[in-house]
Amino acid sequence: MKKNMKNIGDILYYTLIGMTTILIFVVVYFIFNFEFFWSLVISLGTGAFFIYKQSLNEDSDSSKKLNRISAEKEAFYKSKGMTKEEIQFFRETMHTAKLKLLRLEKNLNSISKLEAIEKRNNTIQLSKSLFKGITEEPNRLHEVNKFLYVHLPSLTDLTEKYLEISRHEVKNKSTFDILDESASTIDEMCQLIVEDYVLFKSDDFEDMAIEVELAKKAIERDNGNTQSIESEEL
Repeated sequence: MKKNMKNIGDILYYTLIGMTTILIFVVVYFIFNFEFFWSLVISLGTGAFFIYKQSLNEDSDSSKKLNRISAEKEAFYKSKGMTKEEIQFFRETMHTAKLKLLRLEKNLNSISKLEAIEKRNNTIQLSKSLFKGITEEPNRLHEVNKFLYVHLPSLTDLTEKYLEISRHEVKNKSTFDILDESASTIDEMCQLIVEDYVLFKSDDFEDMAIEVELAKKAIERDNGNTQSIESEEL
């Protein structure tokens, strides 16, 4: 199951890279009138760079190992009726989510455009609250598959690609167009995470728009400062 959900995230990620690569080729070849060969080289080189950066991020994450479980935490999981295998799977899943969430927080606070998107959607507060909610109710892990395996990793990757492009010393119209499109996609992904939070926390989904706004206001009211998950025991 874990492998299948990871594959879904990979498919979404590499599809995005493929679309970006094609877009770059079209812009370079048809708009800037580069030769076909050089247009192909530039577009494929950009795609290869994104894949290379992703592999570095995965290696970096994998180097941060999961700590040994404490007796208290193990007793908590067992009180929920979880087997040894289920406990290990849950801890590994949430450890990966924690690393991605910490990366996402860093990315969203790295540049004013992304910071504005984050504040508008309250993404980090809601994500951390959802993360803690899952750790308190581990038997509900299956309810947050989209958040853990698609929305959170995809949003983290998108913000990193945005930062990479925004740091290019030379920018042209196509660069700014890609940044604008990426920012819109990031905004949409942030809204999906809000919905993930609402679906996990609320028993009444008659009006999702109202629930989303209430969720944002509740988090702002109850958590004036961004919560910390670094020391959250798994």
